[in-house]
Amino acid sequence: MTATYTFDVFSSLDGFGGAGGDWTGYWGKQGPELLDHRLGLYRDEQRMIFGAHTYRLFAQMLAESTEDSDVRDPWVTRMRALPTTVVSTTLEGPLDWPDATIAHGDAVDVVARLKKESDVPLRSHGSLSMNRALMAAGLVDRVQVTLFPVITGRTGLDPVFKGAADFDLELTGHRTLDGDIQELTYRPTLHA
Repeated sequence: MTATYTFDVFSSLDGFGGAGGDWTGYWGKQGPELLDHRLGLYRDEQRMIFGAHTYRLFAQMLAESTEDSDVRDPWVTRMRALPTTVVSTTLEGPLDWPDATIAHGDAVDVVARLKKESDVPLRSHGSLSMNRALMAAGLVDRVQVTLFPVITGRTGLDPVFKGAADFDLELTGHRTLDGDIQELTYRPTLHA
């Protein structure tokens, strides 16, 4: 059996994974429905997959946060408690993450192996460049985009699909959260 792999990403309408300026986490648009739904997505057993850069960002954000900050929302706490593989060619352990291991090597090779060996689904939140490479290799089963109702043309950071291959997307699920946040789930196929 092959484990499914979900690339889970937040995005502005114009395709950025984050923004500078005075934008806050979730672009300040989160509400109770989004936060409850996110917790539900992470409730079931699964293995998280991060690239080294995303792992470092999460670890730093959590270390610098307080108990009351949105960095420690319940779904983030649950995500951090899940078994995690950090794909890296440079990181050395131990990692500041409860159940994390480092998989040295190329992400495509590591994830191909994990898809064959894992008894639980695989999920990655963020890790943009790694997930673009995994999509190009045909290893991503679902792209789950949470689309926030903002345009960050001047302050946008981290273009989600910059430099990605071309893909056809089959919509497999959608929902509206808190009235104006869209969650869109697609099955990607490399465009021939």
